[in-house]
Amino acid sequence: MKLYALRTPNFRHFFMIQIQKFTFNPVQENTLVMYDETGECAIIDAGSYFETEHDELDNFISKHQLKPVRLINTHCHFDHIMGVTHCREKYHLQFEIHPDEEVLVEHAVDSGDRFGIPMEPIDAPNAYFKEGDQITFGNSYLKVIAAPGHSPGGVVFYNPEQKILIAGDVLFYGSIGRTDLPGGSFEQLTGNIKTKLLILPEETVVYCGHGPETTIGFEKKNNPFLT
Repeated sequence: MKLYALRTPNFRHFFMIQIQKFTFNPVQENTLVMYDETGECAIIDAGSYFETEHDELDNFISKHQLKPVRLINTHCHFDHIMGVTHCREKYHLQFEIHPDEEVLVEHAVDSGDRFGIPMEPIDAPNAYFKEGDQITFGNSYLKVIAAPGHSPGGVVFYNPEQKILIAGDVLFYGSIGRTDLPGGSFEQLTGNIKTKLLILPEETVVYCGHGPETTIGFEKKNNPFLT
């Protein structure tokens, strides 16, 4: 008896996303490079500030023979866009954000000045995404989930197959993003976390914009801002 493999037109092969985290700039922001077996990668929240940090990012991409194809941001506070110009010029990428974050790009220099950190102006974004869109690279994708409250147009990126959440400054290990900056709202932020993030599987690994990783399950049980 011969055995035949079943083929279905909607079958999706499962590919493993790899994540490399870099902690950059004076504010200790986490920049992520996400890639799969195709070698295509997405740079998320490019925050490299010093030349040595640009080199660290570039050396990793070169060593692993990656091809950056997306430059995306969870939000656009100045510490999360310090490396955008470098990545645009080095890899000829479009800068993609939620449209409600454009005002933060426009005021990046002023924001840096308030924290005593000189910033060069950042050119306007080239493209925009919205809730429900999918960010694709290689054989992988990230779902866009809107979660404003820390910033006016903040989003998180989610891959349901691998249960990975890129949270930016929405959710931290044992904490949440600050809401005292322009466009911030504690009620809006905590509401979005509870209704959009805490409903995800508890084993979902959360990569935060600052500090260590966490899980949805841990934050549901232990985060004092959410219990």
